[in-house]
Amino acid sequence: MGIQISPSILSADFANLAAECERVAGAADWLHVDVMDNHFVPNLTLGLPVVERLLAAVSTPVDCHLMIEDPDRWAPAYAEAGAASVTFHVEAAAAPIRLARALRSAGSRAGMALKPATPVEPYADLLPELDMLLIMTVEPGFGGQKFLDVVVPKIRRARELIKGRDLDVWLQVDGGVSAQTIEICAEAGADVFVAGNSVYGAADPAEAIRKLNELASNATASSWWCH
Repeated sequence: MGIQISPSILSADFANLAAECERVAGAADWLHVDVMDNHFVPNLTLGLPVVERLLAAVSTPVDCHLMIEDPDRWAPAYAEAGAASVTFHVEAAAAPIRLARALRSAGSRAGMALKPATPVEPYADLLPELDMLLIMTVEPGFGGQKFLDVVVPKIRRARELIKGRDLDVWLQVDGGVSAQTIEICAEAGADVFVAGNSVYGAADPAEAIRKLNELASNATASSWWCH
């Protein structure tokens, strides 16, 4: 698996979501859908009914990032609806191993997200239960925030944990990813990148994705973790 770019539709035009998704079709590896409940994070976006309609309208695989309370109860429904990847926050999950297994059983890749201040080391034993680990590089809740470079060492530690156990776990970063920050994330160990404003704020979103992929691929080729 090489570098993957997952444009966040949080930065798209919500009045024309299907058309906005088509603007990146063929260039994007995933569509990143942020579900926020105004409880776990101080913002409200969209929920399962909208995701279900979106899944019926797009051809690109959907990557749902659930910033919600009680994901143990609600997350499996997104997998059952057809989301190819579902990520829950470990800070909100009561039984993360059981939840990850439920997501996989429903046919989805299981992802687990960590807020910037949440250390990765306590969750090392959970990694074999996961298909993806998401390191937030901003505080979850709003798009367009500035990248937190203080999180870069955590990305590296997460990659060391994955590499040291020879696991097939993707390492995703989300928050402030742009042409100015994607290389440092790739060099640290990330291989899946959520990009919102840097894609949908560009005149040609598909070309912006290709550029981000090129930058990340070049940084990865010379990085410590690929050799």
